[in-house]
Amino acid sequence: MNKPLAERMRPHSLDDYVGQQHLVGAGSVLRKMIDSGNISSFILWGPPGVGKTTLAKIISAQLDIPFYTLSAINSGVKDVREIIDKVKSTSFFNNVRPILFIDEIHRFSKSQQDSLLAAVENGTITLIGATTENPSFEVIRPLLSRCQVYVLQPLEEADLLGLMHKVLAEDVELKTKQIDVKETAALLRFAGGDARKLMNILELVVSSEDGDTVEITDAKVIDRLQENPAAYDKGGEMHYDIISAFIKSVRGSDPDGAIYWLARMVAGGEDPKFIARRLVILASEDIGLANPNGLLLANACFDAIHKIGWPESRIILAETTIYLANCPKSNSAYLAIDGALAEVKQSGNLPVPLHLRNAPTQLMKDLNYSQGYKYAHDYANNFVTQDFLPEEIKNKTFWSAQNNPQEQKMHEHLAQLKK
Repeated sequence: MNKPLAERMRPHSLDDYVGQQHLVGAGSVLRKMIDSGNISSFILWGPPGVGKTTLAKIISAQLDIPFYTLSAINSGVKDVREIIDKVKSTSFFNNVRPILFIDEIHRFSKSQQDSLLAAVENGTITLIGATTENPSFEVIRPLLSRCQVYVLQPLEEADLLGLMHKVLAEDVELKTKQIDVKETAALLRFAGGDARKLMNILELVVSSEDGDTVEITDAKVIDRLQENPAAYDKGGEMHYDIISAFIKSVRGSDPDGAIYWLARMVAGGEDPKFIARRLVILASEDIGLANPNGLLLANACFDAIHKIGWPESRIILAETTIYLANCPKSNSAYLAIDGALAEVKQSGNLPVPLHLRNAPTQLMKDLNYSQGYKYAHDYANNFVTQDFLPEEIKNKTFWSAQNNPQEQKMHEHLAQLKK
């Protein structure tokens, strides 16, 4: 059977590798590590199709290091220990440490990750992990502390276009056809920074045409993709489209829409921790001060699903989703921090007013640090008027109450104090 286009065109050297120049370009951190021949354990974190697995294989091939690979989806502690035992019992020239590559390492349980610790720590293996999820959440702290984390970015349009031209010119099957790329907007949009998806779309469009002459247009790409709808793909476009519909339904106070999109994710095998994390973010960004209890419940949901597995976790997610969808909405905290960050970017590091500075030493006191500060608890209602912003922006307002009962109470409270 013919290999898929993405597999046929998988790069075998850094010179052919597309994108991630901040990691593998001249003078970059990974390039220096590879050139030195001294590879330490690390984790590659980035979206699908940006070259995590390819980069690990290139490193192994370029340094001629024994390479073992496991997928966290279908491997367990037994598989890890078998490889470690094999490495220990095998003598390698120059005492080189083999690489153990674990794809989707975020899916390894705590016990599975624990089984790697000793081998990584004593140098039996060099671990390279690949993950689409934040390692801070998914990788146990002892293992994370022994690995550098390198972030891979979605490929730029220029990278994808360069890859497309390379594929059309070099692939053994495509170069036999006369392929005329009239338009690229749809290709780039549906690829979404994912090289593998770009090649899958190219292969789909070309294979659906009769004859050796193929014209690629935006309309044709859209039409072919609609004729061949992808199944739910936790790493692909549907993953992001469905979580987007879910978030927008909760934000739009539609519990029916929200619970439907939740069901789509549950049925598709989505990681419950991914859903719960998005609910925590949403509770702050879209509900915020209109109902601070929303964040408490979302955080409790996140904690609970770490203790409860499927299928019961679906109930916890459903309860939180319906509650948040029915909450009053406010993005005042979101707007406040973004407004303050914009001010910091514009005005730079403005000096802290003297009366707000800390004065732990006599020298600082002699320089009037903290002088003139009014201790709020010494005044009626635990409030006193004073400036808390740098002089240059002392009249700026970053937070404004929105029209909901909770924030109106806050606004009225502050207004009463300031009288």
